[in-house]
Order: sequence, then structure tokens, then C-alpha cells
Amino acid sequence: MNQVSKIRILIVDDHAIVRMGLAAILGTKADLEVVGDAEDGTAAIQKAQKLRPDVVLMDIVMPEMDGATATAKILQLLPQTKVIILTSFGEADGIAHALDAGASGALMKNVDYSELVTAIRAVMEGETVVAPEIRKMIKDMPPVPELSERQRDILISISRGLTDADIATQLNLSPYSVREHITTIFKKLDAANKAEAVAIATRKQLLNT
Repeated sequence: MNQVSKIRILIVDDHAIVRMGLAAILGTKADLEVVGDAEDGTAAIQKAQKLRPDVVLMDIVMPEMDGATATAKILQLLPQTKVIILTSFGEADGIAHALDAGASGALMKNVDYSELVTAIRAVMEGETVVAPEIRKMIKDMPPVPELSERQRDILISISRGLTDADIATQLNLSPYSVREHITTIFKKLDAANKAEAVAIATRKQLLNT
């Protein structure tokens, strides 16, 4: 009797209890096999290259590297791998970017385990599985703010730790002009300070080269 090939799964989440719970649930299915887990995006890429899973269950908000970035990198390295985002409310930006990068699905973390199992099997058949509430969340996202090239250069410089004076010198601007640009950036991004502006711009992938 020929043994049925199992779907090999890598679980990525920064909470150990989530990884353990998912592994326990999925391990009860004869056609599924959890081959490894990772606590952040950087570790996920390393594990994916080593284990070459069929499906990656990917969290979005994690330390070191977020799930959307990890998804893009994994799919560049392993284009045959399927990625399903498992996420919470309030992470529409990251989910949208992960789907744009090629993720095959996105489900809420409170999904019934039977639906998760069905989704894993479905993406292996080439389907895309996105929960209705996630579709609505993405549809209701506010438009991405548009930054001028100069504003983007200034934000990148801020993200690198440069002071206003350093930025003025580097970009051949007056300190006053730099401050004016920063004020405009804050308004466009609805940010209260430089750190928040950089965080928002990074999440919305406004600083990508």
C-alpha cells in the first residue's frame, strides 16, 4: 500500500503557545505534518530554506522581521511554497502587502480549526483563501499617503538616525526647509513624532527602494 504524501507545514508566530497549539491541532490530521516552527520573520526564512515546507502559516506582527516582509522573501526563494497569513484585527496594511507578495490566503487567528485545515488543503490545490472579514478590512483601508521624493528622502534619513542638521547638509537644504518637510510628513502620515512617522511609513512600505 502506497503511503500518501503529507502536506509539510511550517508555523511562524512570536508566541510559543500559538505555535504549540497549532502544531497539536494540525498533527491530528493524517495528511498534514508540522515540520518546524519559527518565532519571527528572520527565523522563518532560515527554516523555510532548510525545511522547504509546502505551506507556511505566517503571523504578521513579529519582532526582527514582520510577516509581510518574510512572506515576500520566502516566496522569492521558494516560489512553490504556499503562505497562509494568520492574523488579528488592525493589521490590514501587512495583510495586503503579504497578499500582494503572493500569499495564498489570509485567515483570522480565531478561525475554527476545521476551516484552517480546509484552507491548507485548498491552497495546495491552487486556490486563494481569504476570510470575508479580511477582504472587508483591506477594502476599508484608507488610501496610502503620497510622499514627494524629497519627503521620502528625508524620512529615509530620519530612519537612519540622522539629525535635522545632518539631513540639511546631506540633501543640500536649509534647516528650516527640512523642518517644514518634516511637519508636512507628520500631517500626511498622521504621526505625532519622527519615530511614529518612520514606523507608519515602513508598515505602508513607503520607504522601499
